[in-house]
Amino acid sequence: MNTKVLVSLSLLVGMGAALHVLIPGLVLGMKPDIMLTMTFLAIVLFPEKKNVFLVAIASGVISGLTTNFPGGFLPNIIDKFITAFVFYFMLMALKKYATSTITVGALTAIGTLLSGIVFLGSAYFLFGLPGAFVVLFGGTVLPAALINTIIIVILYPIVSRILKKSNITAHVQ
Repeated sequence: MNTKVLVSLSLLVGMGAALHVLIPGLVLGMKPDIMLTMTFLAIVLFPEKKNVFLVAIASGVISGLTTNFPGGFLPNIIDKFITAFVFYFMLMALKKYATSTITVGALTAIGTLLSGIVFLGSAYFLFGLPGAFVVLFGGTVLPAALINTIIIVILYPIVSRILKKSNITAHVQ
């Protein structure tokens, strides 16, 4: 594995962790998952299965350790793993358009909605939910999808240009 890529992935996961810790819980301990933005950005910039695997596991564990959601550790790991790979496969399906900011933004919105469904679904089946699914989804997942989409639409072009100028391999080949 390329050291520059590994360091870049680590920085993105670290920034996601900082954002995840700083964001307060909105509805019944559930917080918008800003860690997803950095996870998706890492996948778009370094789209290889081994990178997706590393980012998914690291993001899941860190999100699980920093969650306010009761019993949220295991659902976070399940959610990040499934969401990261589904996002990767959607990105590969749209390979021709994968470097478009519009595509990245749309995939981020879809990925965040999927993540919320997987997280809430796995939490429900494993431990139960502290409130109604619809309330948790509407109060946290929908705002998170909007926030994540706005953030990635702003960050992606900037980070992409920085990586190109620093000779770090980026984008779908």
